Amino acid sequence: MLFDLIAGGLVSAFITVYLLYALIRPERF
Repeated sequence: MLFDLIAGGLVSAFITVYLLYALIRPERF
């Protein structure tokens, strides 16, 4: 269960960073 929590947190963090980068650098998308 702890592994699922950590994996979920990493996925959420990656998605958040990706969306922020897409907003900052829209010409790449």
